[in-house]
Amino acid sequence: MADLHILREHQLGLPKARILALRWAEQAETEFGLQCTYAEGQQEDEVGFSRSGVAGTLVVSHDRFELNAKLGFLLGTFKDRIEREIVSNLDALLAPAAAPKKKR
Repeated sequence: MADLHILREHQLGLPKARILALRWAEQAETEFGLQCTYAEGQQEDEVGFSRSGVAGTLVVSHDRFELNAKLGFLLGTFKDRIEREIVSNLDALLAPAAAPKKKR
């Protein structure tokens, strides 16, 4: 088994981060066939995800996204590629939120 751990910090606050986490879960279901569950909390939310060969969580707080996943034997051989794809998706979601706003 291979483990993935991805951490992304942000300055969005929990309400805005929650919106991005829900968007990430929708993309994960559509693009990767994952089954996602969403549990909202006062300090942090948790997106649980799974499918054959992978299971994990994305914990969302006011200042970070932390993804932990376990890949089964077959998917473990693609760990680097899977990690790059997840990082790319998270970074793409966070990029517009991190961009400085233009003054009018």
